[in-house]
Amino acid sequence: MSIKVSDYVLQRLREWDVEHVFAYPGDGINGLLAAWGRAENKPVFVQARHEEMAAFEAVGYAKFSGRVGVCAATSGPGAIHLLNGLYDAKLDHVPVVAIVGQTNRSAMGGSYQQEVDLLSLYKDVAGAYCEMVTVPEQLPNVIDRAMRIARAQRTVTAVIIPADVQELDYSPPQHAFKMVPSSLGMASYAPVPADDDIARAAEVLNAGEKVAILIGQGARGARVEVEQIADVLGAGVAKALLGKDALPDDLPYVTGSIGLLGTRPSYEMMQDCDTLLVIGSSFPYTQFMPELDQARAVQIDIDPQMIGLRYPFEVNLVGDSAETLKRLLPLLTRKKHGKWRKKIEKDTARWWEVMERRAAVDAEPINPEYVVHALDALLPDDVILAADSGSAANWYARHLRMRGSMRGSLSGTLATMGPGVPYVIGAKFAHPERPAIAIVGDGAMQMNGLAELITAAKYWQDWSNPQLIVAVLNNQDLNQVTWEMRAMSGAPQFLPSQSLPDIAYADFARSIGLDGVRVEKPDDVEGAWRQALAATRPFVLDFRTDPAVPPIPPHASLDQIEAAAASVLKGDSDRTGMIRQGLKAKVQEMLPGTRHRHPDGGDHE
Repeated sequence: MSIKVSDYVLQRLREWDVEHVFAYPGDGINGLLAAWGRAENKPVFVQARHEEMAAFEAVGYAKFSGRVGVCAATSGPGAIHLLNGLYDAKLDHVPVVAIVGQTNRSAMGGSYQQEVDLLSLYKDVAGAYCEMVTVPEQLPNVIDRAMRIARAQRTVTAVIIPADVQELDYSPPQHAFKMVPSSLGMASYAPVPADDDIARAAEVLNAGEKVAILIGQGARGARVEVEQIADVLGAGVAKALLGKDALPDDLPYVTGSIGLLGTRPSYEMMQDCDTLLVIGSSFPYTQFMPELDQARAVQIDIDPQMIGLRYPFEVNLVGDSAETLKRLLPLLTRKKHGKWRKKIEKDTARWWEVMERRAAVDAEPINPEYVVHALDALLPDDVILAADSGSAANWYARHLRMRGSMRGSLSGTLATMGPGVPYVIGAKFAHPERPAIAIVGDGAMQMNGLAELITAAKYWQDWSNPQLIVAVLNNQDLNQVTWEMRAMSGAPQFLPSQSLPDIAYADFARSIGLDGVRVEKPDDVEGAWRQALAATRPFVLDFRTDPAVPPIPPHASLDQIEAAAASVLKGDSDRTGMIRQGLKAKVQEMLPGTRHRHPDGGDHE
């Protein structure tokens, strides 16, 4: 009995162990939709509210499962809508395959309805592999290569299938000229550098007296080895934000995140080190790393295209993080845990005390730092966390301490708004037994999070553990940009662009069968978190937070903070008290007896 191309596409995805496809229907993929019906919805068609959300859900699924995420969309506008989510995957090195429809072959080139040159459109985002299927015999090769390349290169690939091709009878490639047969599967592999290169790296690291380590998501599979090398070298470990879950924060030498959303101990460790080891990270901000002539440096990365970036590394090792570190460790000379390591641990402990004080600063009505800080102690050890772009990412980066098997991510490199809610939905399909929490601003929630709650309402009863919490930091302001305007331009809040309407997010959740509560008093914050964590269905927490709490970067000088505050005072006199309290909290970071280096090069007591 013959089967159609569309049937074979789904069959091949099943053979690749694809269990979910995040998608939105349209007539450009009608053949595939019919095949899904014949296949009894295997792999499961997960219907998002919008193609961009389908792509984000595929990214979240891939990030938290370690498997290839798959999304699908119709021709024309559907394929276009996928792009932002696909770029999020590409820039964060996440394996995602997009399957998109196209108009009939007979209409191509005729300016037909919804005809878009998808090969050109996807040339960049799916540059590693993008192919259009025009005859059945191209399969299974095209599907196999899309899956294999996405996984091997941790990137985006795309398969374009015209609507009429989907309806053709499938015929496999023959043992013949210009036919390309294919095979399933791809064995795992772990490349390692040459012995001579590892020896050179060991020489650099052994010569250092003040070693700093920076890890990213590429070190996630090397937790044991990173802990061992930090111990041997007497080093502190800072984490790029995509690597926040690569090492627990309850280790005393882990200084937390680095960068604009990072911690002061991470910043100061980089300013004072004489040796730098970067593992599995392409952290982009050179200004948060040592001065260019200050430290000898070694980089380890599995991707040769990402090696040697951001800093003048003396030794660049291309290889799997865990396997490379296993070979490097026997060549290292153990260092005494002296003043350098002790200072790192002392500064880090003090930082968490500062975070507690900052969370305790009064605000009107609620300090957003307190909202997230209050969650920290309540987090289940197996929770999956996502943060959206904006000031919410600051509090995620600085107040939540990773421990146990916790996972967390956000749009690290593209830093796009909107993935917070679809990320945790994708995570729930990857791990239906685990709790998931998204921390999002009201801007991102209004952009697309509200609609995607409908997706959660549609599917939550399929999850073995219904815990999915969306915490909205509702300050009626596009807060991150507002503060960037103040800090960079000295401009007050420009209300026509920054002001947001106050939406009853919890009421909306309840209206679609979920649960939720609005929180307007600090005394109710912890209780609301506990209520959400105990809920038997997805839960929305609408926290009314103060937009005047500044997301201050760790390297900011008091002059920069005061300039931003002056802008606020000029633009919003009702919140002068909160700004002064925020400045006081910032000053409290600089306790007597602790040296703090500012970007101007000066040391301050």
